[in-house]
Amino acid sequence: MKKKAYQSMDAKYDISRRDFIKIGGALGTGIILGTPAIWAQEQTKEEKPPRIKTNIDDAMKAKKTKYSLPGLYPGKVVEVHHKDAMKDNKPNAKIINKIFAKGIEQLTGKNLKDSYELFFTKDDIIGIKVNPVGAGLISTRLEVVDAVINWLKENGVKPENIIIWDRFDYMLKDAGFTAERYPGIGIEGLQTMDEAAAEGKKDDDSGWLDAEGKHVSLGNFDKDVYYWADVDGPKDKPYLNQHVVNNKYSYFGKLLTKKLTKMINIPVFKNTGNGVSMATKNLGYGAVCNTGRLHKTLFFDVCTEVMAFPVIRDALVLNITDGLRAQYDGGPMPDAKYTYLYNRLFFATDPFALDMICHNIIVEKRKSMKVKVNENPMYTEYLRYAERLELGIANPEKIKHIKV
Repeated sequence: MKKKAYQSMDAKYDISRRDFIKIGGALGTGIILGTPAIWAQEQTKEEKPPRIKTNIDDAMKAKKTKYSLPGLYPGKVVEVHHKDAMKDNKPNAKIINKIFAKGIEQLTGKNLKDSYELFFTKDDIIGIKVNPVGAGLISTRLEVVDAVINWLKENGVKPENIIIWDRFDYMLKDAGFTAERYPGIGIEGLQTMDEAAAEGKKDDDSGWLDAEGKHVSLGNFDKDVYYWADVDGPKDKPYLNQHVVNNKYSYFGKLLTKKLTKMINIPVFKNTGNGVSMATKNLGYGAVCNTGRLHKTLFFDVCTEVMAFPVIRDALVLNITDGLRAQYDGGPMPDAKYTYLYNRLFFATDPFALDMICHNIIVEKRKSMKVKVNENPMYTEYLRYAERLELGIANPEKIKHIKV
């Protein structure tokens, strides 16, 4: 079925069967963002599932660097607003560039050149993690990524040392992150998926299984660097097609473990049930495979524990939450009737402080729109967990929230 173009923020966002599978709802597999039914249950239940054993202690043993989370500016969040950043549903690149510059300068207290030198060296390979889900509606705006890339290039970074990435290759393409749009810039998905097989349109699994019966993307993941949790993934083929493996291991992509030296995280401003799907979830569930098994069993704690591993903890130097368009309900799947022009970008080195500020904003928005809100602390406990692990600041009284 051909996808319809997004027409209006008031129109129901059209999701074809193909799109629905890509978002993670097909055949009960659940997966990329979490089964919608599971997130719906999380809106009403009053406590998390029993604690599952993981290898978080292994992550915490590694010595930190000066760049390690919560980064150079713990507990500092800069919010920059311009009413015309998006007008008539069209991003204004000139204004977005100004917002970006203002946000970086307010965060660091330095100009763009000196700010760059705080975070990067000439030898860094810099990965830009985007969120391409909900292309054309609520995905990371190309113009925000353009502003980041221009900043890097103006300070001497070669295009080939910049890589835009996400977990799924086809999502990047759908959202406009292509070689044609970004000549010379790397575009990498950690894995692929045979969509026709996932849709049940063919019995041939050769599009995602190799001659040895292993996922064709298995080689993209590092079996020596992994998040282990004492729960297996489902054994059905649709799950394996989407998740590469279905054991107790979620392997980090080799892009992160072998290539990138620094990362910039650009999530979007949206909800996930009564929680948020922003800075920490963009990486917590986007940097590893075999995540479907984790949604129900570990809830949001994955967003803290995956971020604790040095491969992310020591490389993630900047987070920019794209709130040009925001979504206050219906998430993590895109739904136009719950989106609105917000015309803001949020800046932080500390992704946990950033998510706490944005969580509180979205709760107030949901209330103002008469959405039933569950304010149980379980929805932000993973942020306080991060503070206990000294990965970030979650106590609102300790967060410096600067509005520009």
